Amino acid sequence: MSDALTRIAKALERMAPVPADPPSFTEATAFIWQPDPDRLDPVSAVSRVDLVQLIGIDRARDILLANTLQFARGAAANNALLWGARGMGKSSLVKAVHAQAVSEGLPLILVEIAREDLGSVGRLLAILGSATDRRFVLFSDDLSFSHDDTQYKSLKAVLDGGIAGRPENVILYATSNRRHLMPRDMIENERSTAIQPGESVEEKVSLSDRFGLWLGFHPCDQDQYLAMVQGYCDAYGVEIAKEDLRAQAIEWQATRGARSGRVAWQFFTDLAGRNGIRV
Repeated sequence: MSDALTRIAKALERMAPVPADPPSFTEATAFIWQPDPDRLDPVSAVSRVDLVQLIGIDRARDILLANTLQFARGAAANNALLWGARGMGKSSLVKAVHAQAVSEGLPLILVEIAREDLGSVGRLLAILGSATDRRFVLFSDDLSFSHDDTQYKSLKAVLDGGIAGRPENVILYATSNRRHLMPRDMIENERSTAIQPGESVEEKVSLSDRFGLWLGFHPCDQDQYLAMVQGYCDAYGVEIAKEDLRAQAIEWQATRGARSGRVAWQFFTDLAGRNGIRV
């Protein structure tokens, strides 16, 4: 019987390996959370742009930077939801303010968690909460929830709920194209079909209400778009006549049918490549 139990135990270990030991948080300033088995994978080089290259989002930049620095210094700070137009630098801003805090010698770690892994966030918080000599920005990019998605309930506990609460050394930054993180038709459907529509809608929108900071990102105009392109040219030393740059940048965004920071970067990448410059 004991041999049978031993074989069963070994089989269970293979199916659910023992989680790796938590990292020391000295090998990197950014990590990606990977559950099953639970581990934090270090990111040696974060893909990001400098804070000064984020043009046209000055108010959001200043507010999020101030919130991040005060948190990294050990003071109180708010969770933040960055919502709005796609390609306008929401995730870039999160990574840029983290880099600024690190450059100032502050013990701030960026930890990315995917939306589909939110069910394991409790285990992640236990790991982060035990590292009392570090401060953590828990980052969830492009966060949104569908009609039948219940993952948002796990996120509520991170933000505001539960008797244990969120560890004081952890803060959450999330980006989304949706202000309330839910599809508009989902909320409208609750209003029209639910037995208690008010209660149902409150359940859906209360998640975004738990973020202390709401930072809106809106489509840029042509002048802001051109300023973004010029900023990249100045940063990477690309020399081109202003009229030629303007004409080419406008033609590029016309073919894309949109203007945004992402489109500006894509145009600049093409321009830099044609001039033999690596970015």
